[in-house]
Amino acid sequence: MVRHHALRVFVSSATLLALVILGLAFGKITDLPTLLALCLLMLIGGLLRFSVASNYLASLDSVALMAVYVIAGPWAAVIATAVAYLPQVRRRLPLIRRVFNGAQRILATAAGGVAYALAGGPVGDGALSHEARAVFGAMAATLAQHVTNAALVSLVIWIDGKSSPVEFLRQVVLPTFFPMAGYSFLGLLLAVVWLGGLGALAGLLVLVPLLFARWALSQYEVERTAQAATMRAFIQVIETKDLYTRGHSERVSEGVGMLGRQLRLSDDRQSALEHAGLLHDVGKVGVPTSIIRKPGRLDDTEMDAIRLHPARGVELIGNIPFLEEVKSAVLHHHEKYDGSGYPAGLSGESIPYFARIIGIVDAFDCLTSTRSYRPARSVEETLAILKQDKYTHFDPLLVDAFVDVIERNGWKSSVAELPEPDATVEATIDHDDLSLGSSGGASGSAAGPV
Repeated sequence: MVRHHALRVFVSSATLLALVILGLAFGKITDLPTLLALCLLMLIGGLLRFSVASNYLASLDSVALMAVYVIAGPWAAVIATAVAYLPQVRRRLPLIRRVFNGAQRILATAAGGVAYALAGGPVGDGALSHEARAVFGAMAATLAQHVTNAALVSLVIWIDGKSSPVEFLRQVVLPTFFPMAGYSFLGLLLAVVWLGGLGALAGLLVLVPLLFARWALSQYEVERTAQAATMRAFIQVIETKDLYTRGHSERVSEGVGMLGRQLRLSDDRQSALEHAGLLHDVGKVGVPTSIIRKPGRLDDTEMDAIRLHPARGVELIGNIPFLEEVKSAVLHHHEKYDGSGYPAGLSGESIPYFARIIGIVDAFDCLTSTRSYRPARSVEETLAILKQDKYTHFDPLLVDAFVDVIERNGWKSSVAELPEPDATVEATIDHDDLSLGSSGGASGSAAGPV
């Protein structure tokens, strides 16, 4: 209740300040036709959203805004920003978020305008003869906008207390600063062409190419989505072969994601790691169902069929460009740190980094899930096994990091209702991870029950 009240007070104060600034801006306008043309340009730009990072959307009004600073000045930029936000008012968001988003944009634009003015940024035709000052002013305005936006959102996150401002700064602000700065400098080009005599037609010269780029990016995202859906279909085929492994790939993807965030991977690396976790067993689509479901010991031929699944997985994803960097993880996730794993007998840090991560989480989920030939182990018991098998099966530093993550955040084990394992079956091998012990899993401490 205290946090909710503090949040309302903060948003109300920010909104009141934004309204005061907006009111002052209306009193400073002298060229109404130019303002209306720029507002229309900002409004169109605000409707055209695109991705500048894996989890952040921006709009083309960031291009137009810099042009407004140069063509008509900071006060006009404040009004144009408010107009560009109007379509967002109808979004299905809580009222307090919609109000704050509008106030935040106005305050950030005002901060950018102050920085532009303090940097000596020229307005109107003077920009054509003072290019250096225009560029310097644009840099100052971009920095001020970005910092103000980050500060306001971070304060809201901190007051709300539901997530971390540090994570917001790391995952959103830092990765998007340079892309957004680049788009802002396109606004300078727009302003120069506009002031050079083309007027509002200059918008077409800048925004039309960006529209084509946005369309191309959207097509790429459509293709990525289709490819991801195809891979998930493969996973579903695998998991329908055996009730006991249902959800395993999703949990491994989630687990490696937790560990990747602990290791502070970049967004691109984090996404690739989670893809690799999801697809690590995709090659099992070619393993006979009779082998996957077999409750007892596997013979040599059956073991060989299981050991082929990493290579088959690479074959399946080999022609998909955006999965290029996950291939080595899929191929080598059953290698062991001491070199006794498969398929290549790699050891230590010669095992690809992602493969070492997936190997730990894969084994952890296997052992904490029920199988037809053994009951699930507890999380505590499995963590002890991972620590015991450091240096032999698993990378010791990665094990320590994973144990720390699970002890801090917990683990959501399989919740599917499964039949009790067959108590008459004696299996000293874990079919799902033949690397969990020497000679195919028959004697390691992480192997199944004896």
